[in-house]
Amino acid sequence: MPDFSRSKETKIIAVANQKGGVGKTTTTINLGAALAERGRKVLLVDLDPQGNASTGLGIENEDRDLTTYDLLLGEAAPDELVQPTTVKNLSIIPATTDLSSADIELTANEKRSFLLHDALRQPAFDSLALDYILIDCPPSLNILTVNAMVAAHSVLVPLQSEFFALEGLSQLMMTVREVRQTANKKLRIEGIVLTMYDRRNNLSQQVEVDARENLRDLVFKTKIPRNVRLSEAPSYAMPALDYDPLSKGSVAYRELAQELMAREQNEKV
Repeated sequence: MPDFSRSKETKIIAVANQKGGVGKTTTTINLGAALAERGRKVLLVDLDPQGNASTGLGIENEDRDLTTYDLLLGEAAPDELVQPTTVKNLSIIPATTDLSSADIELTANEKRSFLLHDALRQPAFDSLALDYILIDCPPSLNILTVNAMVAAHSVLVPLQSEFFALEGLSQLMMTVREVRQTANKKLRIEGIVLTMYDRRNNLSQQVEVDARENLRDLVFKTKIPRNVRLSEAPSYAMPALDYDPLSKGSVAYRELAQELMAREQNEKV
């Protein structure tokens, strides 16, 4: 599918892992906030029917008349869909449970895997001058996650530092490979980020050793610690970086943003 022309290409990253409870939404919100803090203009696309990223950034249910469901179906313009958040430079297209029926409703659509790809490349998005679009994927490898991978330049994978973590990763890698072969040849793995890491726990350390042995440079040096502030922040409808800027979790996500941006610079050299 041809891309619409852009004067400056926005980097689109799908944050995905089919396993739930790995820190996927926490990573999307706080990495987005950390990039925004560094002056980058960031849009979060909530593609999870649970809408946790929307709730975590303070978007009330009554304020979600237009959502990513409307984005996929082309039933609303970008300026109608994008909502500001309390974080400067960070905006969001929210989600509701309407997305849960997408699998069934999109089955008959011939372009079903390219809906998000085409939607995010509308010329109208150019006026937003975005540096990053982060897509918070659902915890499954369904049509929504495939849409995210077809639309994205890369996939960032949060990997929980617990038993069986690496086993589920192989299925995700296979899906990335299939999308690369059939719909998005340039799709790549942005990196694997270890989440809920406890340095006092032997299991966390073993997961890290295994991940680095198997995936090498794909694994970010930054590790996201198990941190109560990261868990508390969503209930106050804000990123941990605003809730407790000096917490270990907030510091880690700033380091992850810095590492992500440094990788990009190295790729351009």
